[in-house]
Amino acid sequence: MSDDTKTVPQQKLSLWKRLRSPSRYSLLTLLVVGFVAGIIFWGGFNTALEATNTEEFCISCHEMRDNVYAELKETIHYSNRTGVHAMCSDCHVPKAWGPKMIRKIQASKEVWGKLTGSIETREKFEAKRLELARHEWARMKANNSLECRNCHTRERMKPEVQKERSAKMHAIGVKNNNTCIDCHKGISHHKPQGMTDEDED
Repeated sequence: MSDDTKTVPQQKLSLWKRLRSPSRYSLLTLLVVGFVAGIIFWGGFNTALEATNTEEFCISCHEMRDNVYAELKETIHYSNRTGVHAMCSDCHVPKAWGPKMIRKIQASKEVWGKLTGSIETREKFEAKRLELARHEWARMKANNSLECRNCHTRERMKPEVQKERSAKMHAIGVKNNNTCIDCHKGISHHKPQGMTDEDED
């Protein structure tokens, strides 16, 4: 066997030995590879996460497209004189990373509902609408209507240009420390059938 054929495996062995042996080079290699892998993982994870916040993703299933999205299209949140358009994630997904992750985990139940067909027809959706709405109202009440407040704030409200009834109700709401969802349950989607007085409060 010639010397040339021995050198290639020996070089590979030597490189492997250097990477495995405790030295500053192996530690540096580990740090660099870990850093690059972390960036790639985080970039991929964040890209996939943001893709699930798009309107196209939200209405990709007919349950959403044919029911609540069709209702949203009738409202001022969808089309208005200023050209501002709120999409599903603006109201249903928190912006801050921690609450967003919690909401995404909760949304896994919705994926299960899609897979099991619990709201696949209009009739099934309407039968479950009040339950779904109550969950969302409770979530918004618990976070002080955070998603509403991303766009609407009490400080920027101008009671003097509101209709008299609206200005009066907003003043009462501020006095009683109400949150947006306390009064605006039917703002973007139809109210469910069978709501109780407690639901209206």
